[in-house]
Amino acid sequence: QVQLVESGGGLVQAGGSLRLSCAASGRTSDNYGVGWFRQAPGKEREFAAGISWSGNSIRYADSVKGRFTISRDNAKNTVYLQMNSLKPEDTAVYYCAALRRLVGGFSLRAGDYEYWGQGTQVTVSS
Repeated sequence: QVQLVESGGGLVQAGGSLRLSCAASGRTSDNYGVGWFRQAPGKEREFAAGISWSGNSIRYADSVKGRFTISRDNAKNTVYLQMNSLKPEDTAVYYCAALRRLVGGFSLRAGDYEYWGQGTQVTVSS
C-alpha cells in the first residue's frame, strides 16, 4: 500500500504561481510512476502531468504545457507540481496518483492508477 498526501493548494490571482507537493508513505520501495490529475466542478477528472520513477519520462496535458513543471525527489518520496502563469480555468481539485504496475512508468488514464491522494483545492481568481 502507498498513501499519498497532497499539499500546497490555495487561492491565487491569475498570473500567479503555486507549488503542489505529493508526499508518499508506506510501500515506497517499489518503483512507481506518478500522475497529477485535476477535476473542476461538473467536469471529469483529467490528466495534467505525469512523471516516471526515474524522472526521465515526463508528459504534460496541452492545456498546461509550458506553464506547469512536474518533478520528483525520490529520497523524500515526494513529487512536485510547479504551476506558473495560472489561469482561472486551472481552478480545480488537484490529485496525485501512484502507479506500480508499469514498473516505474505512468499513464494518462486515471483508471490505471492504484493509489490516490485526497486532493487539494486550487482556485485562481480573475
